[in-house]
Amino acid sequence: MSNASSGALAFLHKSHIVAEPGYNRWRVPPASIAIHLCIGSVYAWSVFNLALTRELGVVAPSADDWSLSSVVWIFSVAIVFLGLSAAFAGKWLEEVGPRMVGVVAAFLWGGGFILGSVGISTHQLWMVYLGYGVFGGCGLGLGYVSPVSTLLRWFPDRRGMATGMAIMGFGGGAMIAAPIKGWLLGIFAKAPEFLGAQDAVATVVENGRVFAETAAGRIEVVIASASQAADFGGQAGIYVIGTGETGASQTFLTLGIVYFFVMILAAFQYRVPSKNWKPEGWEPKPVASGMVSQNSVHIDQAIKTPQFWQLWLMLCLNVTAGIGVIGVAKTMMSEIFGSVMPLVVTAAFASTYVLMISVFNMGGRFFWASMSDYIGRKATYMCFFVLGTLLYLSIPYFASAVATNPSMIYLIGFYVATMIIFSMYGGGFATIPAYLADMFGTMHVGGIHGRLLTAWSLAGVLGPLAITSLRQMSVTSAIQDLSSKVDPAVFAEKFGAPLAQIDQLVAAKTVTIAKLMEIAPGGTIDPTPSLYNTTMYCMAALLVVAFFANLWMRPVKEHHHHDEPELQAVPGE
Repeated sequence: MSNASSGALAFLHKSHIVAEPGYNRWRVPPASIAIHLCIGSVYAWSVFNLALTRELGVVAPSADDWSLSSVVWIFSVAIVFLGLSAAFAGKWLEEVGPRMVGVVAAFLWGGGFILGSVGISTHQLWMVYLGYGVFGGCGLGLGYVSPVSTLLRWFPDRRGMATGMAIMGFGGGAMIAAPIKGWLLGIFAKAPEFLGAQDAVATVVENGRVFAETAAGRIEVVIASASQAADFGGQAGIYVIGTGETGASQTFLTLGIVYFFVMILAAFQYRVPSKNWKPEGWEPKPVASGMVSQNSVHIDQAIKTPQFWQLWLMLCLNVTAGIGVIGVAKTMMSEIFGSVMPLVVTAAFASTYVLMISVFNMGGRFFWASMSDYIGRKATYMCFFVLGTLLYLSIPYFASAVATNPSMIYLIGFYVATMIIFSMYGGGFATIPAYLADMFGTMHVGGIHGRLLTAWSLAGVLGPLAITSLRQMSVTSAIQDLSSKVDPAVFAEKFGAPLAQIDQLVAAKTVTIAKLMEIAPGGTIDPTPSLYNTTMYCMAALLVVAFFANLWMRPVKEHHHHDEPELQAVPGE
């Protein structure tokens, strides 16, 4: 990196983007927000879940379509590589500056979408993982850290607010992306070939797959309900697999191109302050709190302190508790309330729910980070963990109650609880850089922050793993319970196969909880709303552990601090 300031890409180096005297520091936040709005669309990933699990069947999942758990893991891989790339890029960011890092992020994030588009169109899941997950995830990490240390230096007087601005756009990315993605999917979607109503087409079930007997021979089909077909302007009946389009591939391609150009333009707006710059008329005030250090700790020394690992654990557990829920938010809302309140919790309602998650995620980032300037970072995290634990424990209550008594009050309670949870989830991200600056100083905060984001990588695996595996256990248990209650003769008539083949039928997605409920005895309680209860109890337990990690936080010992001469020798700070 030593030649970065004089090579072909020198115009991207931080030495070439030092602001002139009189430069307005408020010109920097819009650039960081623009990049974060682009990469923050990762939070609207759940909008793609339905399309990607029906890429071949389109109106309903086919046997060869990707499962929800395999699709959710694409989101997880992206988050893993976000943390890993941020950890490696932290030091590089301090050397080359935010513009070069932002440009590389644009190529990775936009290019990842384009490669993912190819993977969807050819039905090669590994290409979606590589494009969106690996390359896109690296773009997420580079784009995420690019403005943080820069804004902390532009706003030394308001560290919390600065990091809130830097990261606010990431939480709001889904607010813009969710409706745009839904709109694009609608534009590019195409209904598959319709053969006729279910009772008008001869079908046969083999190994859990459904085939139709036509003049041209036997072809594999899916059976769509009225609500499933209505999304494509069709009607209930038999549809031919592989003859329609969900629009996911075309949507990926469009977004990749748009995100690339927006991020490139934003990266070129970055400027860094000159050495020893400070806001006009501002002088650092002596702080009464021992939790705010006036010294700096080297990036390599920081990871040797217990404070770094306490903060790492706090971030990891806070994110684990929230990220799995965000990844399946739309699906969870539909499953918990859609079956018992279908007239209220429609597809449009669930999409609006995703939008509101983004609103509170973004608003929470600015609100909580700014609040931390007044009540302190430690007190802010206490709010996250105490209030968050109580709210996670309330969700199973609302879900169980609505199953037996479909009342709006339970839906409202669930809605409010999850919105506050998502505001604190975002607030945790936005407040952590200021917490780091308080503990370790601003000298290497960009690099330290990058390494701390490896906690996000682990959480990106743990969160979705917990919510999908625990949910699948609940689904399996619910199907076994329902199958023991249904009449075997009625089962065989509905699914075209005996009850003994239920495992094959479930694997081929022919048998689901919803379809079993159609033939269940009267008075049977739908288990769907309670599928996430165990997960919520586990998430609450994680926040209890994080509470104690924050409770035991103490100032960094003096022997970890930099010597003053070394501080003065650092160029460009």
